[in-house]
Amino acid sequence: MTPGRTAADLWLVGAGPMARAYATVLDSLGVAYQVVGRGKSSSKVFEEDTGRSVLTGGVRLAITTDVVPDRAIVAVGVNHLAEVAGELLDSGVTRLLLEKPGGLGSEELVGIRDRASSAEVTIAYNRRHYASTSTARQMIAEDGGVSSFFFEVTEWPHATEPKQVDPLVRQRWFLAQSSHVVDLAFHLGGRPIDWACWHRGSLPWHPESSRFAGAGVTEAGATFGFHGDWDAPGRWGLEVMTQRRRMIFRPLETLQVTSTGSLDVVGTPIDDEIDRVFKPGVHEQTRAFLLGGDTVSCSLDEQIENMLVYEQIAGYK
Repeated sequence: MTPGRTAADLWLVGAGPMARAYATVLDSLGVAYQVVGRGKSSSKVFEEDTGRSVLTGGVRLAITTDVVPDRAIVAVGVNHLAEVAGELLDSGVTRLLLEKPGGLGSEELVGIRDRASSAEVTIAYNRRHYASTSTARQMIAEDGGVSSFFFEVTEWPHATEPKQVDPLVRQRWFLAQSSHVVDLAFHLGGRPIDWACWHRGSLPWHPESSRFAGAGVTEAGATFGFHGDWDAPGRWGLEVMTQRRRMIFRPLETLQVTSTGSLDVVGTPIDDEIDRVFKPGVHEQTRAFLLGGDTVSCSLDEQIENMLVYEQIAGYK
């Protein structure tokens, strides 16, 4: 360890926009942490924006020069998530909050699990911690469960073509991006057990598919359907039905409700002050990770099962 330094309770690995969102939350919670970055330019921007010093050179160098904590939050690029997670687990980290989707395929996630041993790895799908999602969970419990749901996974091709997005990540854009809304849908309605899907089309940067459709039944007995067309206008959306209500998430941060016997779509008041102060969902997700015993977030085992579904929907080989 560098002379004069004290060991931090936590490492925040990464120095990009998502890492800055975590830093804002950690500072508000008064948690001692060390930022570990790789590139000097991104680390400099991070330091200027947050006032926090960054240990540059990447995780591998940090492991050899610093005291490795029990806990770490990994917020690096999608194509580096699995590699960094494995290095941290090998070094003795026992609790890991790993940014979604955790890797570029189910094989990478299985590799993380093989290296995790008894360590706890959580996949950071922050939309599970939205105030809108929390309110919906309460409504679903009051109504006796979900009867059916529908979600849309349309992406904007013009928004995913910039050169700063790594080509390898763009080729797995359904995992890197669209899985956000699918995870939320399955979180509320249950994982599919009997289902079918179809995909067609292609884009220069996403050759396997550009249009998606499917339907099935979940382990909770809910029926569901989904659609996405990356060749046409659209947006993410989720509608969850119970015997008493239709809950509409469009955008996902908001919640509108139609009650049985009515056609009116009514905005539902939600206590979303934290989601307006911080990046939505990140404060509560981080707090839950630090406290332990989180029953809302996505576990590594759950993500491996879900990833197999995502890969089938997208037509990935």
